[in-house]
Amino acid sequence: MTELLFYGDSYLKTFTAQVTGASEHGVSLNRTAFYPGGGGQPCDFGVFKSGNQTLSVKRVRKVDGEIWHEIDGSPPETGAEVDGELDWERRFQLMRVHTAMHILCGVIWRDYGASVTGGNMKPLRGRMDFEFESMHKELVAEIEEKINIEVRAARLVTTAILPRAEAFQIPDLIRTKINLLPPMIQEVRVVEIEGLDLQADGGTHVANTEEVGQIRIVDYKSKGAINKRLVIELEP
Repeated sequence: MTELLFYGDSYLKTFTAQVTGASEHGVSLNRTAFYPGGGGQPCDFGVFKSGNQTLSVKRVRKVDGEIWHEIDGSPPETGAEVDGELDWERRFQLMRVHTAMHILCGVIWRDYGASVTGGNMKPLRGRMDFEFESMHKELVAEIEEKINIEVRAARLVTTAILPRAEAFQIPDLIRTKINLLPPMIQEVRVVEIEGLDLQADGGTHVANTEEVGQIRIVDYKSKGAINKRLVIELEP
């Protein structure tokens, strides 16, 4: 199985690995810092350098538990050493957005008791849907003020891997309306924003809420009787 370097250090920009296979899915490695996407967070992009070749990594995904990197050009041979380099600007923007969405989720759960019904993100922009019966301009402004207080509080963001039974002893660990963790997952990764939020999550995050920067709620809309969408943006 591929060693997932992004879980040990989400700030890792470059790494060296060996090619373990090639298929219609792309190239597999013994270790990677490329996030394969999941939980609303897109996969990483970047390049591989092998010998005199520079190969663009245009998609990363998990297939049957293995991480595959789709590249432009002929794949290096199995056993070859490659140097991987992330598109760091894009990855860091996604990390900031992901943490911003956890701040938003934490504030709304703490102050309004609303569950998450959906979400997605891209660099510097994300959207989350919540179980609100109504949403209006004044409430949006109130939420925006509260989430930026949490940004400025410079709260630490940490991760841990817990046995499933232990993880599910944590109240409100699953903030989505539907528990998306299948029974076969026996170890649960949790992300904590110290003093604000603790929930199951598989993505990459910044280490401190202050790194997120100012959050703007740029749009809100109704997606159903008790389903309201908030759209956030961050500064570059």
